[in-house]
Amino acid sequence: MPYFDAAATAPLHPVAREALLAALDEGWADPARLYREGRRARLLLDAAREAAAEAVGCRPDELVFTPSGTYAVHSGISGALAGRRRVGRRLLHSAVEHSSVLHAATRHEAAGGTLSEVPVDRTGRVAAEDVAATLRPDTALVCLQSANHEVGTEQPVEAVADHCREAGVPLLVDAAQSLPWGPVPGGWSLLAASAHKWGGPPGVGLLAVRKGTRFSPQGPQDERESGRVPGFGNLPAVIAAAASLRALRAAAESGPDEAARLRRLVDRIRVRVPELVPDVEVVGDPVRRLPHLVTFSCLYVDGESLLHELDRAGFSVSSGSSCTSSTLTPSHVLRAMGVLSEGNVRISLPYGTPEEAVDRFLTVLPEVVRSVRERLAVPAGPAASAARQAPGSPTAAAPETVTPEAATGSPGGLVLDALGKRCPLPVIELAKVIGEVPVGGTVTVLADDEAARLDIPAWCAMREHEYLGERAAERGAAYMVRRRV
Repeated sequence: MPYFDAAATAPLHPVAREALLAALDEGWADPARLYREGRRARLLLDAAREAAAEAVGCRPDELVFTPSGTYAVHSGISGALAGRRRVGRRLLHSAVEHSSVLHAATRHEAAGGTLSEVPVDRTGRVAAEDVAATLRPDTALVCLQSANHEVGTEQPVEAVADHCREAGVPLLVDAAQSLPWGPVPGGWSLLAASAHKWGGPPGVGLLAVRKGTRFSPQGPQDERESGRVPGFGNLPAVIAAAASLRALRAAAESGPDEAARLRRLVDRIRVRVPELVPDVEVVGDPVRRLPHLVTFSCLYVDGESLLHELDRAGFSVSSGSSCTSSTLTPSHVLRAMGVLSEGNVRISLPYGTPEEAVDRFLTVLPEVVRSVRERLAVPAGPAASAARQAPGSPTAAAPETVTPEAATGSPGGLVLDALGKRCPLPVIELAKVIGEVPVGGTVTVLADDEAARLDIPAWCAMREHEYLGERAAERGAAYMVRRRV
C-alpha cells in the first residue's frame, strides 16, 4: 500500500532501526554517570550531537535534543522571548506557520505580549520586504518556517535573516520539513526540527541556539542538555535519530540524487492531475518548493470522502480540507493563501517511493474523484442550471432559492440559501443555479460554512464569474456573485 504522507511522519529509516536496536543494548545507561556504562552512553550521545550539529550547520554545543519538534519550537520561542524581554514583547510570524508556532504565539499574547502576522501570496510565500517593513524596535523575535508543511513552498529564509540581522532581531526557523533535504541557509539564530520527519523515531526533536543569541530557558531546569531540557532523555531514540539523519546526508552526497528523482515524480503529478481531473487547482510554489510534496484541491468534492476512497484504493494521503476535520474550518494555510480548500489532497513522497506507485495513483485518482462528484450530483458544466438528484442521495437535493429584491439589493438577483450545509455543497448548489440568472445577473449565497469564504471566490475564478465580495447576514455571511458567461 503506497504511503504518501511523509510530511506528517516518514517511515522509520532502516539505519534508524538498526541504531535503535543497538543503542538499546549499548546506550541505555545514564550519560551523566562516571562508570563504564555511563561513559559509553556519554560517548554515544556526544557522537549523536556532533552528527546532528553537522547536518544542521551549527556547533555541537549549540544543539540540544528535546522530546519532540513541538517542544523544541515552544521552548525556543519562550526562551528567546524571555531573553529579550527588556527589548520588547512583540512576536512576529508568518500567516502559514505550523500550529506549534501559532499555539506558542497565542500563549504569549495571553500573557500580555503582542503579535504581528506577515501575510503570504497565493503560493504561500512571504515577501522578505514585508517582514522588514513589519520589524519595529520592540520586536523580540521573528519566526519563519523554512518550508511549508502543507503546500511545500520554501520561504526566503536567507533574505529574512539579513533583514533581522540588520535590525538586531533573532530569527527562529522551523526546519521540520526541510532539514531532511539539506541545511537551512541564512544567518538564523534559533532552529527547531523533528526526527520523525526524516525517518528517525518519534519522540525526538532538536533545538539549536547560536552563540550570542539571548536565551533564557523557561520552566524547571536541571543540569542536562545545557539546562534547556530537563529530565532523562530517550538516548536510544536520540542515537537512532542522529544516525538516520547522517545516513540521509551521506546518501545524498555519494549516490543518486533522491531529491531530484522525487522532484521529477512530483512534477509529473503537478502536470498530470489537472489534465486527468477537471476543475483542479494545484497550490503552492511550482519551483521554490520541497522536492517531495505537492498539494491540489478538487472542486465539487467532499475531502473526507475523497480521502476515504483513496484509502480504499490503497493510497495513504492527507488533506487540509475543512470537511476532513472536526473543526469545520479549512486549514489556516489554505485560508491565508486564499486558494480553493474543498477536496484538498496533500501528497508527500517518502524516500524510495517507486515510480510505479505514482503512475498507479494517477490512474486511480480520476475515477475516485468522478465517483465522489457523482454521489454529490455535481452539474455537468459551468452554466448548468440544475442537476438531477441521484436516487436515494439526500445530499443531492435541489438547492433552495428565493428572489426577494430587498435581500440582494438589485432587481432580478437570486438568493441561494445554503445555510447549514458544509463543503462542498454551497459551491455545488451555486453551480446549479448560476444558469437561472441572465449574464450580468447576480446570485447571493447565504452560507455559514467557513470554507465558503475561500471556495466561492475560487469557484468564480475557475468558472470566469465575478466575485463581488461578502457582507454580514443574520446567520453566516452573504457571498455575492455576478454571472459573466
